[in-house]
Amino acid sequence: MRKIKSLIFVALFLAFPFFVSAQSTGTGTGTGTGTGWNPSTLDASGLSSKPVYDIIQNLLNWFLAIFGLLAIIGFVISGIMYLVSVGNDDMIKKAKSYMTYCIVGVVVALSGLVIIYAINSALSGAGTAF
Repeated sequence: MRKIKSLIFVALFLAFPFFVSAQSTGTGTGTGTGTGWNPSTLDASGLSSKPVYDIIQNLLNWFLAIFGLLAIIGFVISGIMYLVSVGNDDMIKKAKSYMTYCIVGVVVALSGLVIIYAINSALSGAGTAF
């Protein structure tokens, strides 16, 4: 029974693009004078009209911000664990290792941001200042 449900789910998942991409190709007269897909109508579709480069850059900046925020939250939690440990050596070791991991996370997030800006300035020919 599970295999049948899984098979139906996969079939619907694979067939989904066919249902959502139903698009008018013209007047239906068969003369080939239909409008079809026109890239200039992207504004009316709700899609972004920005270049793919800007979308990827915004997505990476968003991911780096989330990653850095999670690392800082983890650092605060590990600091609270260190304060609450009150002499428990195992908990102190665990809190110190968590702090180390969070510091590494912050360093990785910031270095990722610096690398993205350096590549952006190198590819755009803006010079060495980023």
